[in-house]
Amino acid sequence: MEKRVIECVPNFSEGRDKVVIDSIVSAIAQIDGVRVLDVAPGEATNRTVVTFVGSPEAVVEGAFQGVARAQQLIDMRKHKGAHPRIGATDVLPLVPVSGVTLEECAEMAKVLAKRIADELNIPTYCYEAAAATPERKNLAIVRKGEYEALAERVMTDREAPDFGARPYDEMMARSGATVVGAREFLIAVNFNLNTTSTRRANAIAFDVREKGRPKRIGPKVTDKAMLDENGRKVMIPGTLPGTKAIGWYIEEYGIVQVSMNITDINATPLHVAFDEVCRAANERGVRVTGTEIVGLVPRRTLIEAGKYFLKKQKRSVGISDEEIIRIAIKSMGLDELYPFKPEEKIIENMISEKHANDLVDMTCSAFAYETASESPAPGGGSISAYMGALAAALGTMVANLSAHKPGWDEEWEKFSNAAEEGQALLKELLALVDEDTAAFNRIMAALKMPKNTPEDITLRNEALQAATLYATEIPIRTMKTAARIFPLLKAMAESGNPNSVSDAGVGALAARSAVLGAKLNVKINASGLDDRNRAQTLVDEAEVIAGKAVEAEAEILSIVERKIQWH
Repeated sequence: MEKRVIECVPNFSEGRDKVVIDSIVSAIAQIDGVRVLDVAPGEATNRTVVTFVGSPEAVVEGAFQGVARAQQLIDMRKHKGAHPRIGATDVLPLVPVSGVTLEECAEMAKVLAKRIADELNIPTYCYEAAAATPERKNLAIVRKGEYEALAERVMTDREAPDFGARPYDEMMARSGATVVGAREFLIAVNFNLNTTSTRRANAIAFDVREKGRPKRIGPKVTDKAMLDENGRKVMIPGTLPGTKAIGWYIEEYGIVQVSMNITDINATPLHVAFDEVCRAANERGVRVTGTEIVGLVPRRTLIEAGKYFLKKQKRSVGISDEEIIRIAIKSMGLDELYPFKPEEKIIENMISEKHANDLVDMTCSAFAYETASESPAPGGGSISAYMGALAAALGTMVANLSAHKPGWDEEWEKFSNAAEEGQALLKELLALVDEDTAAFNRIMAALKMPKNTPEDITLRNEALQAATLYATEIPIRTMKTAARIFPLLKAMAESGNPNSVSDAGVGALAARSAVLGAKLNVKINASGLDDRNRAQTLVDEAEVIAGKAVEAEAEILSIVERKIQWH
């Protein structure tokens, strides 16, 4: 299951006092599950932008605590700075990163905005995806007149905040208002060009950015811009929606770049922007030599890019995420100016927590020796899941070998799809390796609960039954997931690379062992359930899956033996 991660990028109206900034950041960082990635204070703007990520619940709580601390420490009556602002916490967007939709972030933003108004007495406006009206999607409109106009705005129905509307008072004068919203992830990216001409870079930027360029009354770029009936410039739109771009010269590198903000990565994914800038540059006699990502990107951005370039090469996309990301890095030249380190540039990698006891991160030999030790876990359940993972890996291998087999180019996509399916099953089963051991550990933890009083005994029995049920359901999941490998293995035995048909056969043997091994764990764990009807239902389900697995294995091995044709 994809990890749920969101980002928050609050802007606080203090960029000069380090003590105040550090205090606000510490209020955010103290929340479990939050990781602060960047703190960027500005002297001239008197404003600090904080970037932090984590689970939705943790990030929302961290955001609230940051707003509360800013309210305590920042007095807007004394604030001066070059950047527009409306309050101590000026703007606070929630951004989906993985496992969360923009719509979900918008709902979180509304709840957070109401909580800020109710508990901190700070009036809040909602913008972008959380806006209550189309006009309020635009931050500039929500923040018009800035802090200085707030006293007048809150007294009119049309300009009143979405939450916390009341007459202007001393508390509001001190803290101002806060604008809470939800927006898509913004990618800041620079495309390196083999030229030093800023004019050429700007021309390319105008070709592709959503805003485009002004339409001229004549054919020359020096001709006057055409105006509409309201006196506004008539624009020729660019080719990439959801983007802003300009050209600039970077003295440090001795090149110019098309500097772009991709404000809607769904409308214009990074790889689409790269290809389009390459096209526009080529038409002007310029070449894109590489790409520089400023800040962080979601993992899916590089996965989508890597798969895009693999498909252009008619290569299988059913390879590991790490290999796919490597293809994306090389295809877009992300390492041209300096090494691109996924562990430092991909948000999910920055916040991932590796546990020393994770079985799937062990070497093969370490895993085997750990299994052989006197510790009861990992046991048969984890081994069954791992055998299933190996079965999926073998089916995936045959698919990948078939996708790249000489003379089979017309069928590459069929095998690529099969390999991608195999990779998904492989990931599920690897997760179940550790999940099975974790389920066993829950039983052991329940057994260690106190039993000194009748209440203790009741709680202990309830915990033990819940843990036992979970430990029975996990191998059922292993069985179901491993059983889904058989169609892939059968297809590879029938139509895959004939030189690898034996690998499909070994995969079938491993998949059957995974299913039957997990069945034994279902039965032994079900024996500890007090609810005998539930126990019998689980065991009956396991028997049905096991029976079908035996039949599937026999069918695949028959195909394999026929194809080998040993005499």
